[in-house]
Order: sequence, then C-alpha cells, then structure tokens
Amino acid sequence: MRDYRIGRLNGRFVVTWHEDGQRRRFRLNATTAREAEAEARQVIIEASAPAGAATVAEIWELYRSDRKGRVIAESMRHTGKAILPAFGHFLPDQITSQDCRNQIDAWRVDGKHDGTIWTRMNHLRIVLSWAQKMRVIERAPYIERPEQPAPRDRYLSQAEADRLIDAEAGPHVKLAIILMLTTAARVTAALELTWDRVDFERGQVRLATGEGRKKGRATVPMNNTLRAALESARMAALSDHVIEWGGKPVKSIKRGFASAVKNAKLSDVSPHVLRHTAAVRMAEAGRPMSEIAQYLGHTNTATTEKTYARYSPEHLRTAADSLEFTRLKIVR
Repeated sequence: MRDYRIGRLNGRFVVTWHEDGQRRRFRLNATTAREAEAEARQVIIEASAPAGAATVAEIWELYRSDRKGRVIAESMRHTGKAILPAFGHFLPDQITSQDCRNQIDAWRVDGKHDGTIWTRMNHLRIVLSWAQKMRVIERAPYIERPEQPAPRDRYLSQAEADRLIDAEAGPHVKLAIILMLTTAARVTAALELTWDRVDFERGQVRLATGEGRKKGRATVPMNNTLRAALESARMAALSDHVIEWGGKPVKSIKRGFASAVKNAKLSDVSPHVLRHTAAVRMAEAGRPMSEIAQYLGHTNTATTEKTYARYSPEHLRTAADSLEFTRLKIVR
C-alpha cells in the first residue's frame, strides 16, 4: 500500500500520493475526515491494482464455483454478504492486519457476536488460502480473526424437548425438530433428506446424499419416536423430500423454528442446539464416545470427546477413585 496524505483543496478533501516518481492527487467526495480516510484508501487500491489481477470478490466466486454442490458453497454465499462489501474490492496482497481489526471492530459495534465474526474472517482465510494453493495468487495475506469463543453450552432438558415437540408449529417444522433430535442431524442435512434414503425395512436413515463431500453426515438407526413421525409423514408425502411444504422442498425453517421456540416458551434455542442436545443425551446415557462420534459424523473421536466426554457419568471416574484419601468408618 502506497504512502498517501489527505488534505484540503478549495474546501474539498483530496488525497495525494507518489507513483513512479510522479505526484498524483485525487479529489474526494467525502465530507468528513473519517469518510475521506475510507475513500482515499479505496482510491489508492484501485489506482495501484495491476491489470487483470483478481479481487477478493472474484476469488470468492471462483471458490464457490469450485465447491458447487457442497454445503460450504451455500454457507459462503451467506457470509459473502458481509465479507464482500468490506473486502471484495481489495486485491489479496492489499489486505492488512489493521484492515481486519477495523472490520472486526465495526462488526462488534453493530452487535455481532465474536463467534459470527470469527466464522466470517475464517471463511475469508479459507478462500485466500485456496487461491494460493490453486496459484490464482502468489501468496495469501494473514487474515486476523478474533479469538474463537468457547462453544455455547445450551442444550434441552427432557421437559424442554417435550415442550418444543408439542409446541404449535407447521407439520414440516415439527417433523424437522423430531428428525434433528433423534438423528443429531444438522438442519441442512434434515432439509435435504429424501425418502429414498429412509429405509423402513432396516430401520435406518442415511443423511449423506452421496453427492461430493458432505460435512459430518451419518447413517443412523430409526428409533420408535422417529419411525412414528416418518411413517405418518410418508403417507401424506407429495414430493421426494421428507421435509416439504405444499409439495415442494423446504429451503429454510428459520422463521417456523423461531416461532416454535417462542410458542414453547424457550429461549436461546437454535437448530444446532437440537444436535447438541442429542449428543449430550447419548453421553449422559453412558454411550461410548466412538458411538456418539458415528452419530455426529465425526471422523475423529477426539473431536467428540473434547466436547461431550464431560457429560458421561463415567467421565474421570477412575481418576476420581484414585483420589480417595480416607476410609469411611461405619459406626454400628
């Protein structure tokens, strides 16, 4: 990034810098010093961009195209709505740590949680690292992120789960809730489930679509709660998708789910809380971590143990027994 200076000329903000030994000056539209600083940086970036160089926005779309059909492509479409207005016009080597810090601060002022900010900045890092690997760019810049917050420890008690299942909601939302609670499926996997992957004879549900790599999708047994819900839905089905509305696949249950949570008089409950609840319930029942890992689609049991081992009644039991220092005397 070139050195530049912001000043005033005839009552207007201007930015001045040197390029190839020549002094250049550009009149800005800004009316405040803060606006002038932001506009000046944009002017310098555009003026110094080599012909044909790919911007972050162009690289972002290249990455999404390369990952077409995968969950990450859709996820990047959503995070791109926040990332690209802030960084899309940059060439990768023009992004500085200060740019990252400034944007992180701006999102915090807007009330965004550090978990959301971390995800956005991490997606930017993933895209630019991919661009370097594919030789679209020579080197990916360092993308600063906030410290990743600890996972939220919200899960439903039995009573809360019952209230959510019984809450007033559309039939497709109710079915999705039951599906997520009984299979530990992510909401995307639940919405993408088709009837050809529901095997009533074997009593299994295959969450993976078989199209490319899908994040953590397992084949899980069908318990009695889920079987009853699926058999009822199958008789009324009008499409190939298990979760449907008016004979068409459902792309999002965000509003319907929020309404069900409100009607159940619950708070701080997202679809991911249902997946977390399912895993906690299995851990509390003493199921092996390897078994829970298979349900969650984790390829490494250590990932499962890190989050869920503490919920197991046997967690650290042997270690606790080794810390017995006195013997209980029984008085008769």
